[in-house]
Amino acid sequence: MRSWSEPSVPTLPLAPGELRLQGRDSDSLHAVGPQHGTARLYVCGITPYDATHLGHAFTYLTFDLVQRVWRDLGLAVEYTQNVTDVDDPLLERATATGVDWRELAHSEIDLFREDMEALRVLPPDHYLGVVESLGPIEALLTRLRDAGLLYQVDDDEYPDWYFPCRQAPGFGSVAGLDETAMIAEFAEHGGDPRRPGKRDPLDCLVWRLERDGEPSWPSAFGPGRPGWHIECTALALDTLGAAFDLQGGGSDLLFPHHEMCAAEATAVTGEPFAHFYAHAAMVGLDGEKMSKSKGNLVLVSQLRRQGADPMAIRLALLAHHYRTEWSWTPTDLVQAEERLARWRKAVTGSVSVDAAPVVEAVRRSLREDLHADDALVALDHWGERSLVSSDDVPGARAMIRDAVDALLGIALS
Repeated sequence: MRSWSEPSVPTLPLAPGELRLQGRDSDSLHAVGPQHGTARLYVCGITPYDATHLGHAFTYLTFDLVQRVWRDLGLAVEYTQNVTDVDDPLLERATATGVDWRELAHSEIDLFREDMEALRVLPPDHYLGVVESLGPIEALLTRLRDAGLLYQVDDDEYPDWYFPCRQAPGFGSVAGLDETAMIAEFAEHGGDPRRPGKRDPLDCLVWRLERDGEPSWPSAFGPGRPGWHIECTALALDTLGAAFDLQGGGSDLLFPHHEMCAAEATAVTGEPFAHFYAHAAMVGLDGEKMSKSKGNLVLVSQLRRQGADPMAIRLALLAHHYRTEWSWTPTDLVQAEERLARWRKAVTGSVSVDAAPVVEAVRRSLREDLHADDALVALDHWGERSLVSSDDVPGARAMIRDAVDALLGIALS
């Protein structure tokens, strides 16, 4: 599956440092990524049954910042993102709308690409759908089965294949939930803890056998299609290998998705799935989480059609710290448009103040837990001073333009 085109990114003079992110279970910051060489990143992608909403965009901008910080540190980045282009929500939407599920997936993936390009999000190196990746998925299932880590549920009609999560070393350590909370989260996020015939409520589906009217593919496990978690596990291991640097996604993926991906990978490789996990907070609208299931969506494409500058949309999202839940209002976009106009005026004016301390502040804010919100404030101060200054520091405006582009993804020209 093709990715989207990469924006041109200026190269800044290197400044030593490291990316540090806050862990789930403490207030301390942890270094994330290697000291040199290639950083490896996996971010869970869309299920393409509806258009890109601002919650999606907030997540992908979060990990776009990760890429930009790593690149600014002189690292290469190898990035994989999946597309769940066959799954129950997609099939249900296709049935409800009378559209072929493949056609629906294709059109929504195209729109997602357009939104990501408009927002100047750096594309993944490996952009992979489930349907095109059945080979690696079946290969991982075979390894798990050969290790005695798969079983068929006790069901005469549909003896689907399951993975016994508790047999994986460290199961539960990613999310840190107790059993009651895990079962509740599993039920809420697509799991089936109460299915008769399972050996344990938390065992997860890895191969769903063929049902009437559903797409299926031949395999050594019978005709069918993969479960949700095994898809990301297989694609990450196949493209990045075990113990990659960072697994990312929205906070709603922490459990069960990231926990169960980690369990499947650790069980078969004996290594951690990822060294670190980071999650973007949920974005709300009118006090509720913005989600396709609720239908309370503000779409990136909708805002673009209404004439919003994609750079203003990006600025509106970057004004919120990635770990803090927040709710979108029209004021977010108005304030971002005003900020963008001030910045553009400042970098095209005839005078400016010294930019070096500001670039240092932006870098520091991003490297310390991706505080883009603080970086924007530092740039606001530079712009305000430049607009009233009587001095002109040579090269300052160009330095700001390049830094804002490279580090924040905002094109000011």
